[in-house]
Amino acid sequence: MEIIKAHDYAEMSAKAAELIAAQLLLKPDCVLGLATGSTPLGIYDELAHKVAAGSLSFSRARSINLDEYVGLSADDRQSYAYFMRENLFKKVDFADGANNIPNGTAADVDAECARYDSLVEQLGGIDLQLLGLGPNGHIGFNEPSDAFEPNTHLVELTAETIAANARFFGEGEHQPTRALTIGIRAIMQAKTVLLVVNGEAKAKALRDALFGPITPRLPASILQLHPRLFVVADEAAMSAIDR
Repeated sequence: MEIIKAHDYAEMSAKAAELIAAQLLLKPDCVLGLATGSTPLGIYDELAHKVAAGSLSFSRARSINLDEYVGLSADDRQSYAYFMRENLFKKVDFADGANNIPNGTAADVDAECARYDSLVEQLGGIDLQLLGLGPNGHIGFNEPSDAFEPNTHLVELTAETIAANARFFGEGEHQPTRALTIGIRAIMQAKTVLLVVNGEAKAKALRDALFGPITPRLPASILQLHPRLFVVADEAAMSAIDR
């Protein structure tokens, strides 16, 4: 585990973007595991600037997104497919068909989950997996549970996660309570994991994930077992960690 401390969100974003850029430079045809939410927005902006400047290219890379809300089409403004198009895909030079996101409107959820796991295998696994951290310790939408779920699966979101994500939904907009998410196996089999965390609200979750017991009640704690884990966090997120 390598912990990289940043002063604030902007520095965290820049440092994390440098790690992703290094992955692309070392292996241009890599498979990137991508995340959504507010945390990676600054990272995606940094990467887009690098592409615009001509110093970076995604043209040979492929991507696998962690999750998608159930019931939202790819055209829905609240879907993660829409989020990724608006915040990264349309700003960089991925090839057509290079990006993959679970189908939240699949009629057969079990078949969609199996398809997605098969896709990860067909791509040869994930070279670098970008992760955020939920206040309850979730990674992707792997929520606290009695056991680590290995495969892509349907998850009932916890009240805490629903409340944390409510800020993204306007008044009167339907907020889904279920999602499809990649399981722990694909995350842990990624060659490199990059965990990015900002803000004091996640300080306790980060401390417990990195230095507490490994337990499915705090899914991110399993990252302690990953052989190549980079953590980039700002001062507020690291405020609960004893130097």
